[in-house]
Amino acid sequence: MDFGEQAFWVGLIKIVWINLILSGDNAVVIALAARALPPQQQRKAIVFGSGAAVVLRVALTLVAAWLMSVPYLQILGGLLLLWIGAQLLRNDDDEHEHGVTHDSLFHAIRTILVADLVMSLDNVIAVAAAAHGSTVLLIIGLALSIPLVVFGSTLMIRLMERFPMVVVFGAALIGWVGGETLIRDAALTPMVNQWPWLHWAVAAVGAVLVLAWGKRMQQRQAVEPE
Repeated sequence: MDFGEQAFWVGLIKIVWINLILSGDNAVVIALAARALPPQQQRKAIVFGSGAAVVLRVALTLVAAWLMSVPYLQILGGLLLLWIGAQLLRNDDDEHEHGVTHDSLFHAIRTILVADLVMSLDNVIAVAAAAHGSTVLLIIGLALSIPLVVFGSTLMIRLMERFPMVVVFGAALIGWVGGETLIRDAALTPMVNQWPWLHWAVAAVGAVLVLAWGKRMQQRQAVEPE
């Protein structure tokens, strides 16, 4: 596929549009993980997390079809997302009062990478289909998505600072995606084909579970001695 071909530019537009739509949940994860950091470290977490997310998507595209067919892999990934969502609801008061260390920056970036690794499995299949086998088109399209994720993450952090309920909605979204990831596992496909409503039910349970789990951890933090 050549740069001068119409198909190339049509494919590129498709990839950018797909990433614009599908990068919302990634932006939420990055914002939740980075919100407790000082402004300078927030920028580092957003840039490093967003860049690494795109690299992961490029790498995952090469093996995405195989990964999606491995039984129980998405179940494990979904459970991991539920755990991450609950962890991101923890109180950050102590971090704000005593300062955030470099370990916290590393922890935020690590959380972003792990979550994006799981959440990108579905995304890369849509992007790969739009690229029609063109590696150049795939890389260019995904590279252009970096500003989208960075801008989205920065905007989400500002909203979380101004409206604390956005944090709750963000964690619920991660729980929803975790439930969706879990139920889409190859081992559960026959069950979902028989009962299609399970997809929505498990996703909703994932969102509720993350909120309940996160709330429980907040309560435990409140009663722990300083």
